[in-house]
Amino acid sequence: MSRSLHAAAAAAAVLLLLCLLEQPAAPAPLHGSKWSYFGPDGEKSWSKKYPACGGMLQSPIDLHSDILQYDASLVPLGFQGYNVSANEQFILTNDGHSVRLNLTPDMHLQGLQSRYTATQLHLHWGNRNDPHGSEHTVGGKHFAAELHIVHYNSDLYPNASSASNKSEGLAVLAVLIEIGSFNPSYDKIFKHLQDVRYKGQEVLIPGFSIEELLPERPDEYYRYKGSLTTPPCHPTVLWTVFRNAVQISQEQLLALETALYYTYVDDPSPREMVNNFRRVQEFEERQVYISFRQVQDLTYAGLSLGIILSVVLAGVLGICVVLAVSIWLFKRKKSSKKSDNKGVIYKPAIKKETEAHA
Repeated sequence: MSRSLHAAAAAAAVLLLLCLLEQPAAPAPLHGSKWSYFGPDGEKSWSKKYPACGGMLQSPIDLHSDILQYDASLVPLGFQGYNVSANEQFILTNDGHSVRLNLTPDMHLQGLQSRYTATQLHLHWGNRNDPHGSEHTVGGKHFAAELHIVHYNSDLYPNASSASNKSEGLAVLAVLIEIGSFNPSYDKIFKHLQDVRYKGQEVLIPGFSIEELLPERPDEYYRYKGSLTTPPCHPTVLWTVFRNAVQISQEQLLALETALYYTYVDDPSPREMVNNFRRVQEFEERQVYISFRQVQDLTYAGLSLGIILSVVLAGVLGICVVLAVSIWLFKRKKSSKKSDNKGVIYKPAIKKETEAHA
């Protein structure tokens, strides 16, 4: 009897084990991330799980005149392999935090002390009611969105993952984006957003020149040492923030702000992917080096070039008027003195002489 009970118990255990094996693995949480931009895992709590997020050299920052220093050694960057043939393909994916484009390994930067190889690019933006989603600000000014092109130091490390927490591990190019005219280069990404609406979805898209995504005069930029702007916030990034913004249309920006979700396709509580930018970080006034003369930055103080030229012209005209009036008064005074001298005529004593002859 005892043997029968043992056999029955063993059979039951085997049956239970088989049933458990046949059950699907417990799904990851549908909101599925160890961190997010909002809620209990939002930005305010990042430093609890990722200590570096509350540490030094954090990004993004505000680029204001007090911390800028011109550095003549900052040379124009070279963008090698950025012009990718349409015969090649990129993988575009929704990673649950942004839309990401994986880049080809033959893309790299020239002009830095090491070779930095491209790995991916992604974007940050706001929402349709508040389209101010750039991470970096200039003189306190937010831009509509921001593009990051991420590179890793391939002279020192085998891949981006191993480089991300190492000294001089990463170099990121940041492009500030403002509302303006339609941008056909950015549309090569935006027209595929509907294919990656939900987290984990990806699509192949034709190759194109990544250099087309950069602004005019890319030799003008800000340079500083900072961090990743997402957890784990490793302070290992050499930042290059281009001074000049690129433009996309209002319609293109709206597509970016409304097409994507943070959540999986089967999530019962879908969440729109909006405001996926980190706030400007408090920091000790670290030095930011610039490749252009700071005096050119008057336009960032809210003054258009036309207003600046008008003020300068008015000043010059004012000086000319003052000089002209001063010269006129001087000549008038001099002329007046000559007139006074001509009015005094010396007459000899003719009367007395006449009387003597008489």
